[in-house]
Amino acid sequence: MWAASACCSRQAGEGGGGATAARTPVKTFQAYLPPAHRTYSCIHCRAHLASHDELISKSFQGSQGRAYLFNSVVNVGCGPAEERVLLTGLHAVADIYCECCKTMLGWKYEHAFESSQKYKEGKFIIELAHMVKENGWD
Repeated sequence: MWAASACCSRQAGEGGGGATAARTPVKTFQAYLPPAHRTYSCIHCRAHLASHDELISKSFQGSQGRAYLFNSVVNVGCGPAEERVLLTGLHAVADIYCECCKTMLGWKYEHAFESSQKYKEGKFIIELAHMVKENGWD
């Protein structure tokens, strides 16, 4: 579904080292979604976050306003899980952040304590305030 590619490459010690300074390549890897698909990207650094095909619902509320529920995402890191009382009850959630710019994006549902909320387990909430639509939107 996606391929890992080097999004940037730079040399350690650039900008201040002498000619004899050791230079070690540092690469940051980022997942890229297929260019022909409609995608959601981080509004801060434009890293791809999710394909429109992975969107489950647009009817969620985040801490900063509207949010979308996705089946899977890319280029996000996960914090530790903690129990929180959300609008739909008690859940174990882990904050997610953009791997490229470290902006907090939303959360991942690790565990739902109510049976009616089990469908959310393993899914991701990304707040609209942190996303932009790219590639093929009308």
